[in-house]
Amino acid sequence: MATATPPVYTATEPTVTAVVPLLYRVEEAAEALRVSRTQVYALIRCGALRTVKIGGSRRVPVAAVAEYVANLGAAA
Repeated sequence: MATATPPVYTATEPTVTAVVPLLYRVEEAAEALRVSRTQVYALIRCGALRTVKIGGSRRVPVAAVAEYVANLGAAA
């Protein structure tokens, strides 16, 4: 039986690393929640969805989206 030899990687081959976001733009949070951008702003205004401000930009922590969804399940 032949044994497979492991691939040899050289320094010239690029490596790919995935960057996991910690913050969403409002549009990305809307996409993650499958709602409109307007609905996300409404959730922010009523305090149902936490945000942070970085400079002049509003960002939604990924954890805040998960918390919001968890609270939806708890309220049902």
